[in-house]
Amino acid sequence: MNKPKPLIYAILNLNRHPKPLISNPIHLMAPTQTRTTHSDPPNDTEDDVLCSNPEQTQEEQPSSPSLDETPSFVGSPGKYLTGVSRFERAWAHWTKLGRPRLIVAPMVDNSELPFRMLCRKYGAEAAYTPMLHSRIFNENPKYRSEEFTTCKEDRPLFVQFCANDPDILLEAARRVESHCDYVDINLGCPQRIARRGYYGAFLMDNLPLVKSLVEKLALNLNVPVSCKIRVFPKLEDTLKYAKMLEDAGCSLLAVHGRTRDEKDGKKFRADWNAIKAVKNELRIPVLANGNIRHMDDVRNCLEETGADGVLSAETLLENPALFAGFRTSNWVADNEKDSIDGKLDQADLVIQYLKLCEKYPVPWRMIRSHVHKMLGDWFRVQPQVREELNAQSRLTFEFLYGLVDQLRELGVRVPLHQKDDASATGNLAKVIGI
Repeated sequence: MNKPKPLIYAILNLNRHPKPLISNPIHLMAPTQTRTTHSDPPNDTEDDVLCSNPEQTQEEQPSSPSLDETPSFVGSPGKYLTGVSRFERAWAHWTKLGRPRLIVAPMVDNSELPFRMLCRKYGAEAAYTPMLHSRIFNENPKYRSEEFTTCKEDRPLFVQFCANDPDILLEAARRVESHCDYVDINLGCPQRIARRGYYGAFLMDNLPLVKSLVEKLALNLNVPVSCKIRVFPKLEDTLKYAKMLEDAGCSLLAVHGRTRDEKDGKKFRADWNAIKAVKNELRIPVLANGNIRHMDDVRNCLEETGADGVLSAETLLENPALFAGFRTSNWVADNEKDSIDGKLDQADLVIQYLKLCEKYPVPWRMIRSHVHKMLGDWFRVQPQVREELNAQSRLTFEFLYGLVDQLRELGVRVPLHQKDDASATGNLAKVIGI
């Protein structure tokens, strides 16, 4: 491997927390407006924002120079599509990045820069941005400057777009290709917003359009194109779909092992057998998504699917330290006598997250969402504190730091746990190739 593995470092040193990754941060996409400590006023729903007409978007602000500059191209466009060595190129690129196996999945409004950096501090080896709407990204400089920020430590990085027009997608991709390692196409979003906007998993009904999106990027970008998909109900359809994407120029495929109709991750288990079949069918790196709740799941998924890495989404929202071997009490079985207090809790993570938000400003709706997710167990013990948070139409960092202090003063603590199991650590190290 080309890079050190903070995951194994953390598990082998159970009483020591991983060191921060941040050093001399660089804001490549600094917001165009000076942030105050107050929250954004209530705005339109996500559906309205992502499906709006140009006339409905927020008033445009001066754009971030680094997003609007013409990227300096290295090599020739199309190198990830043409030529007999395109599979070798796909693997060479993945290897150059260190073959990351522990990856933050794309989440609308929830995988923004401060959260990515918190997850990286605790073992994540790569991360996706939130899904970005390609047309709005092109048309609205304020949307660009607020929704896509990064820094030099934020690598490897996938920038994900939703789209249904190849030319619009390419224009958006060219704005970010010099700041990322993959441009990713969202082909897996199953939500109502995706149906309305005609993107994500609803493009599974129009495979020629999907193929044209991938080919457009693969022929014209100087970074590889990746895709994230859901499976079809029939395995043979999934395999044909995956092979079509590979043939169109996709250099890495992330497979969510649920169908478009299986939206509830708690109700429907992801089909790891389908992911394994895709991995066996393709010649490019394949990532597995679904059922990743703790490090035992990581080990089992890698063993059962043969995938080159795993993505986690919902569980990371509650526990950004998942990839460092920590787990919430929900995932500590009654018979796990080897589980110990990890000397870390979600309130500690909230404080670290807020400090990152002060360093890398993001919209307050994102911060509010993360605080609710990370402190959910705490709020169930002291619901009046949650109601106090909900009553705030405008947030400040002072209020949020005080809210955590208030919970602690009330005697609330919900520790994160680790497994005190040397053999489990050794097995995990073997699986991920350390």
